[in-house]
Amino acid sequence: MSNRRIVRLSGADCRSFLQGLVTSNVDRLDQGLVYAALLTPQGKYLADFFLSPDGDDVLLDVSEEIADALIKRLTMYRLRAAVEITATDLQVARGTGTAPDGALTDPRHPDLGWRLYGAEGGDDGSDWEAIRVAHCIPETGVELTQDSYILEAGFEALNGVDFRKGCYVGQEVTARMKHKTKLRKGLQVVTISGTAPAGTEITADGKPAGTLFTQSGDKAIAYLRYDRARGPLVAGDATLSWNG
Repeated sequence: MSNRRIVRLSGADCRSFLQGLVTSNVDRLDQGLVYAALLTPQGKYLADFFLSPDGDDVLLDVSEEIADALIKRLTMYRLRAAVEITATDLQVARGTGTAPDGALTDPRHPDLGWRLYGAEGGDDGSDWEAIRVAHCIPETGVELTQDSYILEAGFEALNGVDFRKGCYVGQEVTARMKHKTKLRKGLQVVTISGTAPAGTEITADGKPAGTLFTQSGDKAIAYLRYDRARGPLVAGDATLSWNG
């Protein structure tokens, strides 16, 4: 888990600051780990991360590749709030077996096991790609990009968005997608025969129908246009099918 960075948020306004920014209800920190995202005002994905309680502080666990950009954005939003954002030397360990003392359950899906923050990181060798694909769980920088909308990425099923918590950045667009429209695109698990690189275009009858992402065995995560993803689908040298 060396590709994660753990940042500490502290100060009297720490939780209220986060509550007004992120997609999940920060009050749930009293129950354990919270999975959340930060969006643009237009409702598009900027970053996804875990929030962990640490006394009065909050630890933020984010992919290393987007950590600097996220910290810069949080600092911009901080203004006069009593919040400090500081680096830590903490690492994250994870596993799917018996959880050690102090570990917190991954809120996205029971099969993702636990996460533990401390001096040592690593994991127990579980097949994380297979677990992600089986349950259509997107990964930062793979299925989740700055073109993503979190509802199309399945954040409601992953406990990554709360529709009752009140306002946050991008809330209006997200709520409109939830209540006023039927999703026409989104991530889905498909059956695949053959292989193709992540990012390969999916076509149906020669027309663009989506994008292929992570593959594990005969299953893969794909971003599909539902109106076109009918019948045989093709991605490079691979063929796909979907039960939608």
